[in-house]
Amino acid sequence: MIDKFMNLDEEKRERIINAALEEFAKKGYDNASTNEIVKSANISKGLLFHYFGSKKGLFLFLVDYVINIFVDGFYSRINFDETDILKRWGQIALLKIELIQKHPDLYGFLLTSFSDDSKEIKKDVENIDKSVVVDAYEKLLVNIDTSVFKNDMDAKKVMEIIIWVTQGFGNSIMEKLKMDPNFKSTFDMSSAVAEFDGYMKLLRCAFYK
Repeated sequence: MIDKFMNLDEEKRERIINAALEEFAKKGYDNASTNEIVKSANISKGLLFHYFGSKKGLFLFLVDYVINIFVDGFYSRINFDETDILKRWGQIALLKIELIQKHPDLYGFLLTSFSDDSKEIKKDVENIDKSVVVDAYEKLLVNIDTSVFKNDMDAKKVMEIIIWVTQGFGNSIMEKLKMDPNFKSTFDMSSAVAEFDGYMKLLRCAFYK
């Protein structure tokens, strides 16, 4: 039935998706109401369940739908020919921030979804998250040149530290975007890039030949 839903008129499809995203993001899974979703989307409840089968089916569809938007935007812009892990993960951290700025509502839904403690969907969401992370690391760490590291360095540990730093930087920006409604309007990407480059220079001095 998902295929039929995706073949709906775009305006109607987006209306249903946006209504559901807003309801789940605001209230979490257990407290979200399908009655409110169909009311906001101006459709019948029977039609909603015709396409998704259940509230859980709708929720898990939305998780996959939003992840795919981020993943498609992410991988299409990463330069996989770059073998320097600092430069590649630098791309990743800044691109993540750009995508969240572009889709703040979708990111808000994902944050709510991955922290939701509802027993009905928690295991399913954890499995989706785990699958995405495993797939990402397999792709993003391919063709990295570790010969540039100092000879006495453990290449695996060096890469882990670089990833932790870049992820920590990106997560700090994302947390501010989440917590401070005024941060988005005052956020300066050029300043963020300059700050990030400072961390990259420190890592390069510490670990590179």
